[in-house]
Amino acid sequence: MSWIAYTDGGAAPSNPGPAAWGVVIITPDKIISHHKGYIGHGTNQIAELTAAIEGLSLIPEGARAELVSDSQYVLKGLTEWRKGWERNGMRNSKKELVANLELWKRLYQVADARTVVTRWIKGHSGDKYNEQADVLVGEALALARRNAA
Repeated sequence: MSWIAYTDGGAAPSNPGPAAWGVVIITPDKIISHHKGYIGHGTNQIAELTAAIEGLSLIPEGARAELVSDSQYVLKGLTEWRKGWERNGMRNSKKELVANLELWKRLYQVADARTVVTRWIKGHSGDKYNEQADVLVGEALALARRNAA
């Protein structure tokens, strides 16, 4: 039995712009919890990475976890691209430092403390928990706008 973290992040109304994250956690006992946060000014990529970090951080170290995201950037960076980036000193194919390097380092640290598998899901495709994570992003952005007014 494993934990599941549905994560989403976004910047709105512009990218970059105000950014937030949302996470739906499902425990092995099927207990569901919702979490969200406002980042401040950022990009969609920063928000998606932050959502994955926050989501996995809510899962106990050593646990088996499934990270579900509509962000191929996050999932590929955690799986396909990681070995090459690390082999090349965290540089991309253009020999430039990977964008959002500190967030990637934090995500790897959090993921490595758990046994993580990933699953991509198409955004806005009707998946209940992916849609809930997206709503949480909107709620965090709305709350930040109200508090700023």
